[in-house]
Amino acid sequence: MIRLVNLSMSLVSGGRTVPILESIHFDIPAKQFVAVVGPSGSGKSTLLGLIAGLDRPTSGTVYLDGVSLADISEDALSRYRRDKVGIIFQSYHLIPTFTALENVLIPLELKGHADAVAEARRLLCEVGLREREDHYPVQLSGGEQQRVAIARAFAGNPSLLLADEPTGNLDTQNGAQVLDLLLDLRRQRGSTLVLITHDATLASHADRVISLRDGKIIGDVLRSR
Repeated sequence: MIRLVNLSMSLVSGGRTVPILESIHFDIPAKQFVAVVGPSGSGKSTLLGLIAGLDRPTSGTVYLDGVSLADISEDALSRYRRDKVGIIFQSYHLIPTFTALENVLIPLELKGHADAVAEARRLLCEVGLREREDHYPVQLSGGEQQRVAIARAFAGNPSLLLADEPTGNLDTQNGAQVLDLLLDLRRQRGSTLVLITHDATLASHADRVISLRDGKIIGDVLRSR
């Protein structure tokens, strides 16, 4: 599903080059749940952005389903994300002027889903928000907003899910509920999941844990289940 080959990312700041990621290399097979862990500034979110094709690496290659992201146009990359990838952010990234239903509708309508409204309502039911479909993000709690974001990410049944600290803005109880929901839906759909986190409890649910520090891999552990 995912292959990273000698992936590096640097930024220029104050006239000097600052390395963010250095020579990252690993493969993730289909349906595996991988947690990427490390302290703040270790490069975790940058890595997720590169896997999603939201950023371009300084060097190295990202392959998704055998396709090199360096070899396709921005339009083709957008279509790939639309059809294959669901992304969940720490800060939800819901459109504030859209209702919960309308936020979930966006990817379905972009894909030309034949019955987008019914599918969006079904997804909101799955995350326990059927009665909140007409509410705007400001009218929802943090946990409810993240549930809408999860429903949106699963719209179109993506083969790859990317989650960047999905419980980072939630209290312990809401965070646990959101994590359980995410993992249940992922198991039902058979999606590959890459979860960025600094939380050891979240990482303990993963099939595999990749540890980053200072932009380098310092550990890659496959857990027995």
